[in-house]
Amino acid sequence: MSLTESVAVDVAHSASLASRRLATLNNDDRNKALTLLHDALEMNQKDILEANARDVKLATIAADNGDLSHSVLKRLDLSRPGKYKDMLDGILSVRDLDDPIGKVTLRTLLDDGLTLERVSCPIGVLLIIFEARPEVIANIAALAIKSGNAAILKGGKESMESFAAIANVVSKAIAESRVPVSSIQLVKTRDAVSSLLAQDSLIDLVIPRGSNELVRFVKDNTKIPVLGHADGLCSAYIHADADIDTAVKVIVDSKTDYPAACNSLETLLVHEDTLELVFPAVAAALLEKGVTLRCDPDSKSALTKTLPAEKSVQVQTATESDYNTEFLDLVLAVKTIPSTDPPIAAVEAAITHINMHSSKHTEIILTRSKEAADMFMGGIDSAGVFWNASTRFADGMRFGFGTEVGISTNKIHSRGPVGLEGLTIYKYLIRGNGHGAADYDGEGRKKYLHTRLPIGQ
Repeated sequence: MSLTESVAVDVAHSASLASRRLATLNNDDRNKALTLLHDALEMNQKDILEANARDVKLATIAADNGDLSHSVLKRLDLSRPGKYKDMLDGILSVRDLDDPIGKVTLRTLLDDGLTLERVSCPIGVLLIIFEARPEVIANIAALAIKSGNAAILKGGKESMESFAAIANVVSKAIAESRVPVSSIQLVKTRDAVSSLLAQDSLIDLVIPRGSNELVRFVKDNTKIPVLGHADGLCSAYIHADADIDTAVKVIVDSKTDYPAACNSLETLLVHEDTLELVFPAVAAALLEKGVTLRCDPDSKSALTKTLPAEKSVQVQTATESDYNTEFLDLVLAVKTIPSTDPPIAAVEAAITHINMHSSKHTEIILTRSKEAADMFMGGIDSAGVFWNASTRFADGMRFGFGTEVGISTNKIHSRGPVGLEGLTIYKYLIRGNGHGAADYDGEGRKKYLHTRLPIGQ
């Protein structure tokens, strides 16, 4: 066994032991640890931001040289207005949520004196691998502690200074609580990733947060279950009856509020009947915000008739690959949905396009019709489907989950923004009094009652 493999085994083993201890701590003990974590990060804000500034300086040079995307640079910067405060507030919001452990979700009386319960419990050991986003350390540390899970975190090289500064504060804060120090471990060696991904007997779940390449690498190189999404290719459909003001507000917010986010809009489908009035108004508002539109022939033709000549440079011809691209920038692909008879069939066409091209993250429809909205929301195969509301609502804080560990497009265990509930699983508990299964198997033997009991008794 190599030194790297040995280190990975030691880290995973100590995390596994810590997770068992952490799972038995009461909610007060876990909450006290989160208070300590919040206070320590608040007290050390100046040092952490100085470390982050060093990362940003190097990343800016790399971005200018074309070696790093500008979307990664934006995610890296902790000094953006409100970002550090949001990180601190996220810890407190998690602390103040109900205890996710020990919740009884089913009670069944199997027979007199024999009761079955389904109870929420921690998953165990989480391995989180992330790029940029240094606030992930604090977010996941809070979520892991509150949910009773141990976490192993590995940050990207672009956030190394921030990572080290925050890691030092996290470790010292946890050491003052009843939470085992090895509940939150921060791995700095890049070579350790492959070895950690091989620890399927000790690590229970991997959560990659970063680029498409990172997520696919993780999925291709581990037997451990993986929770996450490779892309955030979100789409919107403007139906024929969409309200102009609603469409403008929602689409502009979806695309320009934070273009580098995974819940930013990347594809806009427009009904043919909107090309003369609704779509030009939406396009004008987007162009004013600096968005480049990559349009199919019909939508491009509609814009050339209505927009000023100086805006024409921002209206380009789309290629088929644009409808499969996560731009993470002020670029939006546009496609026309033809008019149909009956009109509702256009919704089906939009659904078909989205289900074929989307990454199953978040999709929205702009319409006044409940029939159209219900068809869209029922037919779209994505983690989030919204009616007349921005894609940017796809977020754990905005859902009221507290801070999130990530967005999942999986169809098992957890889907959408993953907060505390997504970091718990369940176990079945039976309480009996000398009962044996053989007493119930076969003719003439006892019969199960299988009586559903109220949860609170």
